[in-house]
This record gives sequence, structure tokens and C-alpha cells, in this order.
Amino acid sequence: MTNSTTTAQIPRHRLRNGLESGQPQFGCFSSLSSAWTARIVASCGWDYVIVDCEHGNHDDGDMHDCVNAIAAEGVSPIVRIRAQDSGLIKRALDTGAHGVMIPMVNTAAQAEQLVKWSKFPPMGVRGQGSSFCAMASGITTSEYVKIANKTILTLVQIETPEAIANVDAIAAVDGVDGLFVGPNDLALSLLGYVPAKWTETEFLDALEAVKQAGKKHGKYVGILAKNGQHAKELKNEWSIVGLGSDSKALSTAMTATVQTIKS
Repeated sequence: MTNSTTTAQIPRHRLRNGLESGQPQFGCFSSLSSAWTARIVASCGWDYVIVDCEHGNHDDGDMHDCVNAIAAEGVSPIVRIRAQDSGLIKRALDTGAHGVMIPMVNTAAQAEQLVKWSKFPPMGVRGQGSSFCAMASGITTSEYVKIANKTILTLVQIETPEAIANVDAIAAVDGVDGLFVGPNDLALSLLGYVPAKWTETEFLDALEAVKQAGKKHGKYVGILAKNGQHAKELKNEWSIVGLGSDSKALSTAMTATVQTIKS
């Protein structure tokens, strides 16, 4: 589904390698600041887990610990940073994360700046100093620096009408690896409510615009599904499918158990 393939591979990078093999990749969000919770989630069979530093309960230390716990299960840790900031991107990638997800990317200019912050020179301005990222990938620092620009994923989130209007230009930016739709924020900004029913013409047209931009420019496209069955339906058109979070799964399971006991 993409032209963004490369012969430079890191065997441990499950998400990128899976995408380049042409297979849809499935993952969820880590919201709880517990390395053990992250490791349990990763052990369930996901291809990637997003350490959610935007809306989740993660500080800098939790981010480091959760990234390592996820990677230890052979699953790709992706860090969603809380804002478009060079320091946040550097810290996220220095943990050994296999990529970053950046929220609320609305213009090509923003995307270009994010790519610069995510990539080593000459493509970008990412600073090199951490030994953790190479260590986590099972290679030397010299090897990591040589291939990081081609293997670390830079995923931008499309979540507003402005982003939809500019999605073709955003997708055209060299170094942007994928477009990931935040369906709740997109629905809220387009429709004025959440969640979307996924029947609204305006919402579906926006999703189609993202898919077409990804196809045109050879970029991966991702989205958050409503449930497991919905994820199965999306996998033929979306290369990266997200589904739920650790906190939602815990709440759902506990609620069902209590209701069974009390019924």
C-alpha cells in the first residue's frame, strides 16, 4: 500500500517490517503509567502499542519504561507526543521507540518541521547522544544513525477540517511515513459530536480524502477502529489499524465481571 519501502531494516522493528511486507498492522494505546501493564498489553499479540503521552498518564520516566517493556515482547513501541515540539520528539526517539505519532498536524509546513525534528542530518536536525535507541534496536550507535532516517516511522495525525483540506500537501512531504486519522477529534471538529456514526457523508468523504492522499503519495494510512469487527472491516483499506486502550479494556472487563456477579 506504500512506496515508502527500504532495504534498510532493523529486525526488531515489527511495525515497519510488517507494513513493508504489505500486511495490515494492528495495535492499541497504552494509557496507564505502568511498565508491567504495557508489557501485558504487548504480549496479547499486537503488532504495535502506542505509548500515549498526549492523553495518557505517562511522564518522561514512564515513557522510557513502557517503551522498553513493549519492545521486550517483540512488539513495536510508538510514542504519541503531547505537542509539536522538537524536545519531545527527541526524548521519545531516544527511548528506542520505533516511531513517533504527532497530533493535530494541519499543514504541510508543520509536517516539514516535524520531519526535520525526527530525522538525523542531513535530512533533519535530530541530535544524537543517547545510546538507548541503538541498544533497544539491537545494533550499534553507528549502525543506528546510518539507517534511522529510513526505518523510524514519523506518523502525523489528521484530525481537523484544516488537515483534511491540506491532506494532499501533507502526504506529499518527504519523510512523513504515514497519516493516522483521529476519528473522534475529526468527528468533533467536522460534526460537532463524538463518536461519529460512520455514516455521515462529510465524515466518510474526509476519510476517503486521507486514503486517496496516502495512495497518491505512497504513504501508510491509519485509523482507530470502533471494535474488533470494525477493525477487520477496515484492514483492507487501512494499513495501520488501532483499537482501544489498556484503560478502556480494564474498565470494560471489570464492568462486565461485576455485572455478571450482580445480575
